[in-house]
Amino acid sequence: MAVLSAGLLLFRQGGTDDVEVLLGHMGGPYWARKDDGAWSVPKGEHSPDEDPRAAAAREFTEELGSEPPPGSLLELGTVRQRGGKQITVFALQADFDAEHITPGVFELEWPPRSGSVRVFPEIDRAAWFDTDTARRKLVPGQVEFVDRLLGSLPRATGTATS
Repeated sequence: MAVLSAGLLLFRQGGTDDVEVLLGHMGGPYWARKDDGAWSVPKGEHSPDEDPRAAAAREFTEELGSEPPPGSLLELGTVRQRGGKQITVFALQADFDAEHITPGVFELEWPPRSGSVRVFPEIDRAAWFDTDTARRKLVPGQVEFVDRLLGSLPRATGTATS
């Protein structure tokens, strides 16, 4: 059975084509010195019995230390990762203070085979990115969600005039 994961992609829109998304930089020693390709939609695993919307909200809270802002969720669908994990993501138009997060933590034997267990944050920082930058920052398997978000938003139908 595939591992299931659900996440919440916050976005804010300044103008018709001015969209930013909130991403989290993955914590732990593997990601510490990486930037491009090392950011993620706040997400986490859930059981087949758990509603993906509820799981996305729970994981947002666990990873960032705050409940998601109120608002209507837009389903961006599911993407199957190379390793088989299936990630379902919902978008929410809202603002969020990315500077003051309180991430959840995980334990990991580090360095490997040392017998020493250390605690690391699930997400070590969060930030808002324009969609072009977000595509570069995201792990490759999640870029599709930015494209789906942009495809679901209304677009300007004419040329701006001044």
